[in-house]
Amino acid sequence: MIFSQTEFGIPNALNVHVSKDALTVELDDGRTLTAPLGWYPRLSRATPEEREHWRLIGSGTGIHWEDIDEDVSVEGLLLGKRSGESQRSFDRWLAQREGGNGKSCP
Repeated sequence: MIFSQTEFGIPNALNVHVSKDALTVELDDGRTLTAPLGWYPRLSRATPEEREHWRLIGSGTGIHWEDIDEDVSVEGLLLGKRSGESQRSFDRWLAQREGGNGKSCP
């Protein structure tokens, strides 16, 4: 049996803020979730400008950062899940980023 996010009452994201230390997501049920930025290595290595370049996906079920190819789901935040990216994948992304696009990393 498949259940939808709506059936479980998982709220949608309304707004997002990324500081140097944390990811903060405002939800449509009035809650605000905050997670350590270290849980999301790509976000922690992103520039402040890249961190602010996000968009809601799936009507607010997730957040996407195009510049760093990162997705975070509201459900994952509620469950306290860190990034699921493997170290090998992250290392490949980091090597490409540092060597290929000329952007500096904080």
